Amino acid sequence: MPLLEWSPEFVLDVSVMDETHREFVDMLNALAEASDAELLGRLDAFIAHTDAHFAQENAWMVDIMFPPIHCHKGEHDNVMGLLREVRERVAAGQIELGRVLARELPEWFRLHASTMDAALAQVIKAVGYQPERKEAAPTA
Repeated sequence: MPLLEWSPEFVLDVSVMDETHREFVDMLNALAEASDAELLGRLDAFIAHTDAHFAQENAWMVDIMFPPIHCHKGEHDNVMGLLREVRERVAAGQIELGRVLARELPEWFRLHASTMDAALAQVIKAVGYQPERKEAAPTA
């Protein structure tokens, strides 16, 4: 059974954001299902994906001058710091810490997606920004 099931509640109607979030869920589940021997490699893949995911959202927030950018980006920075710290400890043999991380991330993701990412998606749509093309829609 997956650690986190993809759900319609995660859909924010910004296709590239929804696709990236679905990938996040899939990679989190792969991390949770990893054997001890696979855990570090899957954690590295998850970290790389999450870093790119957050960088993408951070760039959009800059592009649209998203008012709460510092709060949203700050949360991204905190999560990346935690992921990197856990990665170091897993590499040092503390495998269970990687499993604890995987078990705790679904609740964080649910909250982050339903609040911070939902607000970002709302502004993206309101200003006509096209994140797939990284450009704002022309104003009339």
